[in-house]
Amino acid sequence: MTGPELGAALDLTADVAALTAALVDVPSVSGTEAVLADAVESALRALPHLRVDRDGDAVVARTDLGRGRRVLLAGHLDTVPVADNVPSRRDGEWLHGCGTTDMKGGVAVLLRLAATLPHPAYDVTFVCYDNEEVEATRNGLRRLAERHRDWLDCDLALLLEPTANRLEAGCQGTMRVQVRVPGRRAHSARSWLGENAIHAAAPLLVRLVSYHPRTVTLDGCEYREGLNAVGVVGGVAGNIIPDECLVTVNYRFAPDLDVQQAFDLVREVLAPYDVELVDAVAGAPPGLASPAAQAFVAAVGLEPVAKYGWTDVARFAALGTPAVNYGPGDPACAHTREERVAVASLVEAERVVRAYLRTPVS
Repeated sequence: MTGPELGAALDLTADVAALTAALVDVPSVSGTEAVLADAVESALRALPHLRVDRDGDAVVARTDLGRGRRVLLAGHLDTVPVADNVPSRRDGEWLHGCGTTDMKGGVAVLLRLAATLPHPAYDVTFVCYDNEEVEATRNGLRRLAERHRDWLDCDLALLLEPTANRLEAGCQGTMRVQVRVPGRRAHSARSWLGENAIHAAAPLLVRLVSYHPRTVTLDGCEYREGLNAVGVVGGVAGNIIPDECLVTVNYRFAPDLDVQQAFDLVREVLAPYDVELVDAVAGAPPGLASPAAQAFVAAVGLEPVAKYGWTDVARFAALGTPAVNYGPGDPACAHTREERVAVASLVEAERVVRAYLRTPVS
């Protein structure tokens, strides 16, 4: 048997589908990326045109060619738990396996460009990081921003998350709040002596149903918001009128709002209910007005669309860096037992990003 898990080197010059398969064949569920990070670091250190650094299981390589702009390509090494879908399997024009779409296909594109494009038109930083699929406190990109801010300096960041080869700009922010609706406990045989907290939550749910979410256009990208109940918890026993109902509400908000502004909007919509903030993270504006982003849009010839959902482009936005999402694979396949990626999608993603990195800076 051979493979990076047994000490064999990754061949970064292999075709992008073969390199994706090699990455998939090294299981790297969040928190267990060390073996794959070792293989990636070793392969990158063998390239004389790159400087390579490592922090934990995050590996960062960069050119230093004195170009006028720097572009950063980023992808996470970890996957969700394996579901009997490792090792990889090739079936015609499809590659099956855990991480093929999310996002070892994107990482393969990144690594192959690192190996085969020694003289790009831009200086390039390549970031492979750990623990993206778990809680934010463990996120390797967050750790790099805290410990090695200068490693992430760039004019434009490209996150190679799966977008079905579309250019998705920015991302939504997300927030969860809880609303406690009080009641008064009583025996259900004498329900008139109590106040049913679950019933009392009905006006809150009606308000959410009737609310018309905002649609916000930024840099030509339309962000549709959503304010939805995602959980209702109440009840004590089958013979008791409940004295409390807890409603959890998720707000997906456009990146024109910061967290405080989003929370203020939620409290206004849900007043006079008492709203408790559980967690929140700001989104990222498209950033398409920056010269580096405009050059990417022009080079790839794709019409930017809004990113629905939250991605690590928001971490770059927080650093003041424009960032976009572009990568191979259908995100609907991510995290499924049937996860797969079309070989054509991998090839197209490599072609598009390679063409951009070869485009002379105007």
